Amino acid sequence: MHAYRSHTCAALTAANVGETVRLSGWVHRVRDHGGVLFIDLRDHFGVTQVLCDGDSAAFAELEKVRSEWCIRIDGTVKARDPELVNSKLPTGEIEVYVRELEVLGAADELPLMVFGDQEYPEETRLRYRYLDLRREAMQNNMTLRSDVVASMRKRMWDQGFREYQTPIITASSPEGARDFLVPSRLHPGKFYALPQAPQQFKQLIMVSGFDKYFQIAPCFRDEDPRADRSPTDFYQLDLEMSFVEQQDVFDTIQPVLTGVFEEFGGGRKVDQEWPQISYKDAALWYGSDKPDLRNPIKMQVVSDHFRGSGFAIFAKLLEQEGTEIRAIPAPTGGSRKFCDRMNAFAQKEGLPGMGYIFWRDQGEGMEAAGPLAKNIGPERTEAIRQQLGLGVGDAAFFLGGKPKAFEKVAGKARDVIGEELNLTEKDRFAFAWIVDFPIYEQDEESGAIDFEHNPFSMPQGGMEALEGNPLDVRGYQYDLACNGYELVSGAIRNHKPEIMLKAFELAGYGEDEVKSRFGALFNAFHFGAPPHGGCAAGIDRIVMLLADEANIREVMMFPMNQRAEDLMMDAPSDPTSDQMMELGLRIIPQD
Repeated sequence: MHAYRSHTCAALTAANVGETVRLSGWVHRVRDHGGVLFIDLRDHFGVTQVLCDGDSAAFAELEKVRSEWCIRIDGTVKARDPELVNSKLPTGEIEVYVRELEVLGAADELPLMVFGDQEYPEETRLRYRYLDLRREAMQNNMTLRSDVVASMRKRMWDQGFREYQTPIITASSPEGARDFLVPSRLHPGKFYALPQAPQQFKQLIMVSGFDKYFQIAPCFRDEDPRADRSPTDFYQLDLEMSFVEQQDVFDTIQPVLTGVFEEFGGGRKVDQEWPQISYKDAALWYGSDKPDLRNPIKMQVVSDHFRGSGFAIFAKLLEQEGTEIRAIPAPTGGSRKFCDRMNAFAQKEGLPGMGYIFWRDQGEGMEAAGPLAKNIGPERTEAIRQQLGLGVGDAAFFLGGKPKAFEKVAGKARDVIGEELNLTEKDRFAFAWIVDFPIYEQDEESGAIDFEHNPFSMPQGGMEALEGNPLDVRGYQYDLACNGYELVSGAIRNHKPEIMLKAFELAGYGEDEVKSRFGALFNAFHFGAPPHGGCAAGIDRIVMLLADEANIREVMMFPMNQRAEDLMMDAPSDPTSDQMMELGLRIIPQD
């Protein structure tokens, strides 16, 4: 017999009754029934009930074991009495009578329990992650993650892609976040960087003539943490293709992700039609470039109804250049109680409040209620109702000013309204491509032009587009949104050196700086670079959605905490003086 087990803790059935077996695992739960000990023995695969009484030579030793001891047992498989069969367990028809026991690893008093559904502080869970990972939900999440990655790989190979690895230590290259720098021992005073993404390398692979590339790529960014973002490292399905247009990239990644969500989505609906929405329209309709389309609410501009109206706040606001009034329809939200609740929400978000109108049945017909309705009068109110397609029992909320100042709050309000009124459809994955991103933005105070989005994107219209107003330039850049999260980001790349120089020049970067910061890419474009493009899909976020988790740390094996600390491994840590001397570095104390 094998030294540790003849079967896993999920393998035994009624067909094994009478056999002598060996199992190894962790003590999940101990129950003492007056001289008979019952233990749920757990391994990665499942749970088997084992039992022992005073007639067994192992009884005295088994009395000593506690939760999470790692043990090996030898015993005989017995059928459970019919009334004691546990139909929820694959092994629920049997139990194992213990005849011999070996303790493989005793456990001290536990800082957190594996059995049960107790909630523990995240600090405790991360410090003792190896215990936290023993819990069933975490085992399932990590298994799901592994299976998702395997499925992605197979689907990419099936489409004619090959996987190539790019360097993990390289030169610093701004990708929109801070680099993690690595000091060089052989070149004192110089630093490598961990790659924020394989962006330049995968473009160079296309210049090298490989046509199709993908990689399950680790990326490193020194970012502020969020619930849907790791502050240090993450993994993405990275791909690039030569001789393609934007739609070719869409047609490549859509079946991969559709297949993954259908395979692992637990029966939830997966949208087959992925609309393409311009960045401008997404901001207007949803207040976000990663909209949740399960929520049917679309915001609309209603400025004309408030110009010269009796509502002085909005009327005067509209006299200023670049301002507008937007409405958030709220079907079934037509009660003063709900309107007051949403007004309080806006105040918590730092706004004075949100204007609102709601429509109610007064017996003799429909009536518009609320402060705005009284101020602008029935004719304007009715015009707003008709534009928004609302009726009795519905409401609308209003925000005004320069769109960039209130769009984010408007988007949050739309989400809250959809949730509170049960308009947001659950059990569905709703995808949308966000396209036509602006390449440049202007600082309101200084008037300086800088990149708003990926500087490596090909401008729509090429060089000719760069001769006009930079703020009008759109890039062949795209994101894929799903249920309010950005899952994919990509672009058709700028592969022409003269366009690259012009694009950076508009943002204030001279030719020498471009050559210094992006020299390899710039040089390669002088040697027959093909048109190319691609994208990257965030694996952590995809698994987070599939696992129905709200926090990305629930689907990462050993994540950092919100302060970018590894509490288990005590990182970051102080270097030794020898290490600092070897690298030619010293730490300057901060006041």
